[in-house]
Amino acid sequence: MTDLKRKILNDLRVELSDEFDRNFQRKAFFDKPWPPRRVGLQHRGSLLMQTGKLRRSIRCRVDADSVVWETSERYAAIHNYGGTITVTAKMKKYFWYKYNATKDDAWKWMALMKVGSRITIPQRQFLGDHPQVRKRAEAVIQRNLQQAAQDLIRKLKP
Repeated sequence: MTDLKRKILNDLRVELSDEFDRNFQRKAFFDKPWPPRRVGLQHRGSLLMQTGKLRRSIRCRVDADSVVWETSERYAAIHNYGGTITVTAKMKKYFWYKYNATKDDAWKWMALMKVGSRITIPQRQFLGDHPQVRKRAEAVIQRNLQQAAQDLIRKLKP
């Protein structure tokens, strides 16, 4: 039984990792498009694909009873769940650096914010539960159970 469970979990890891990676191509969490970037910030492509670092940082591991996706990037959670961040002096320095490098007024606007101001980051989910995740999981489980049943029938035949 443990071999079957291990195979199911490994198949889930492969199939769902591919789907979560495709969210970056879709610029959406399956069928839910990510909100666009703030108008004014000069960019190419999606906010979460600017450098590709977040996408490349996602790792998956299989535990005894589960499949776990994780990332080492500190900013991943704020994008995946949305929320607010508080402007710090260090952030202001970064905003000024970006403004001086790009001359984009949106960076200047952020650099002029007071320390302690709040910035709302909209949710741009790329990992988590979704009806498509459950549908894929059911298909993987069903496929593996059918294969296990066929293997058992072959072993029981004289």
